[in-house]
Amino acid sequence: MQAVITAVGPDHRGLADPIVHSVTELGANIAEIQMYDRDDAHVFSMMTRIELEPARYADLRDAMVDVSKETGLSIRTWSPDLPKLENRKPRLAICVTYRPETPLAVLRAIRDGRIRGEATVVLSNRRKLQGVAEQFGVPFRLIGDDAGEPNDDAMIDICDELSIDYVVLARYMRVLPAASCWKYAGGRIINLHHGLLPSFPGMRPYHEAYASRMLAYGATCHFIVPELDAGNQIINQSTYSVLPGTSLDEVVRRGQEDNEPDCLVEGVRRVVDNEVRLHFNRVVAAHSVG
Repeated sequence: MQAVITAVGPDHRGLADPIVHSVTELGANIAEIQMYDRDDAHVFSMMTRIELEPARYADLRDAMVDVSKETGLSIRTWSPDLPKLENRKPRLAICVTYRPETPLAVLRAIRDGRIRGEATVVLSNRRKLQGVAEQFGVPFRLIGDDAGEPNDDAMIDICDELSIDYVVLARYMRVLPAASCWKYAGGRIINLHHGLLPSFPGMRPYHEAYASRMLAYGATCHFIVPELDAGNQIINQSTYSVLPGTSLDEVVRRGQEDNEPDCLVEGVRRVVDNEVRLHFNRVVAAHSVG
């Protein structure tokens, strides 16, 4: 089975060695290591992807608890194979802000069995979409203050509490800090961008594409990684064409109501069904990294 270990904490010497030694002592094969030292903030971040016998997974988790106590690092151990081994569905945290179309599409797809996952919680920095969660009987947790400023630590704490497998950013209109991305690194954070990447990043991709006189628009479902521009993290893209002279309002309406929801649902399905995984910051077919 594959396992992902993430470690984040105050930077000092000798942080990587205990993790590496522990996994090798368990007979695991190290398939990938990423490390980052933010010297200005004195923060150490590390992601290790390994292959080990399923029978040793509990030993791995126990070993990482010991390493966390020894080093002071915040360590998480997770496996994309765990839901199947535990005979359960992957647990999803759906993060939202204002727009209802994409979370509604994901929740409907889960209800109808197109996404074989469990909608465990809806997280938001605003209360606007609380009713969407209640409509599907999914617990709603507010992680924002009166101004909509999110508590990023609370988001991670809730996901840890509920043993979330994947965090789905369904038009969640806040940027996750690097520490949160590292804590759930390794292909656990799925984002919907309302534009075609890499051509139209940023907060206003429809407007930028329209200003470029494009006749094809689209959306991108991709994994979030700690480093920007680290590689190809695209899980799914969907496009639609418009006739010359189509108004910007109509372009945006078609994108938000039809194209974005379809793009995200298919992207989440591919991840939940274990068709794709993230490997060295590239999306690959899951069987190619087995």
